[in-house]
Amino acid sequence: MDCFPCCNKHELEMVPLRRNPIDYAHSRKSTFRSFLAALSSKTGRSRQRHIKAEIRKYGTAKNNMLIFTVQELASATDNFNPDRLIGEGGFGSVYKGYLQSIDQAVAVKRLDRNRLQGSREFFSEVITLSLVKHPNLVKLIGYCVEGDQKMLVYELMVNGSLESHLLDLEDKEGLDWETRMKIAEGAARGLEYLHEEADPPIIYRDLKASNILLDENFNAKLSDFGLAKMGPTEEGKDHVSTRVMGTFGYCSPEYALTGRVTTKSDVYSFGVVLMEIITGRRVYDTSREEEEQNLIDWVQPLLEDREKFTLMADPLLKDKFPVKGLFKALAVAAMCLEEEADTRPLMSDVVTALQHIMIPVKNNNGELNKGESVKIAGHVESFRIGSSRVDNNNNLQHQETRIASSSVGHHQHQRVGNSSVDHQQLYQHHG
Repeated sequence: MDCFPCCNKHELEMVPLRRNPIDYAHSRKSTFRSFLAALSSKTGRSRQRHIKAEIRKYGTAKNNMLIFTVQELASATDNFNPDRLIGEGGFGSVYKGYLQSIDQAVAVKRLDRNRLQGSREFFSEVITLSLVKHPNLVKLIGYCVEGDQKMLVYELMVNGSLESHLLDLEDKEGLDWETRMKIAEGAARGLEYLHEEADPPIIYRDLKASNILLDENFNAKLSDFGLAKMGPTEEGKDHVSTRVMGTFGYCSPEYALTGRVTTKSDVYSFGVVLMEIITGRRVYDTSREEEEQNLIDWVQPLLEDREKFTLMADPLLKDKFPVKGLFKALAVAAMCLEEEADTRPLMSDVVTALQHIMIPVKNNNGELNKGESVKIAGHVESFRIGSSRVDNNNNLQHQETRIASSSVGHHQHQRVGNSSVDHQQLYQHHG
């Protein structure tokens, strides 16, 4: 929810979305402002038909959205009682509610009426979530457009966000290793669907811990599609050009520098989130010592020495994790954080790699192994975060790698280590 621009960019440029440049050539001339102008001149059912017609321009709707009134949603949230507030960000507030008409607990996002960007996010979410359906994407149940009121109604995710269980713990216990890897795999599957199965493909653009929501069984679902972009459909084009938007520390370097966003930009963001899951640290934390404030910078020297790999594990895990699994998770993060976008893996390859980590490692007593020494875990001298890939046989192939660390208005490209890790050995020998 709390998105803010990278590189001090404050406006989101809406690129005309289209599945096919021939079928939807007329949409190239349409702009977001003209769409809003047309919508504002309509009322009631005419307005809803206009929204549905807009959705049909981009693809086949997979979800039948319900249409709610302001009165219904006010009643469901006890007139938007502050006690029901469960989230708040730059585009609006989210309230917990209960809709008797569908007998379901819901989350209602009420957009700020005074911000054009909130309107942009609203329609981006309605259009995007109308076109997709997957267990690892939050379900948009319906929406409300009434006067200057715009609201979105989602399924309620009772365990809140990954951020609240990983980075904003307060009195909560930390997540165990298996749950962390389960959440990572779920988020990866959501991105895999958006990139490789959705038609048209979708670039998420805002992956972060606060946008990964958890159901009662800690299954992960991606949420907040206000910055999502339809992927390029024109032959020979692999990116969408847009003004840079996102959250500090999660934007890939090439996106922050050029404004060209691809699916590999999402892969980089996933690498950052995975490193947060492993370490329990925020990507940027000003409360820490200066040399530890930037997560990616902090892990660099630790990745140069195999004896220090376990130092990156979240202390709240209390050493209750398989060292081999830790090494593999670090290898996956390393692939995703490669400086060169083209050498980052596809999300389907990331899912395959995470599945190997999820294979439980049990001892004779049926307990999760937690005491392997670093030496037993692997003959690995160091990682260079970056360009390893998964080939068609799902074997990780070693290449020289470099780390990419991005931040708002400041982008670093740093070489890590003097030796490299053989990821193929790491996965084959210890799988």
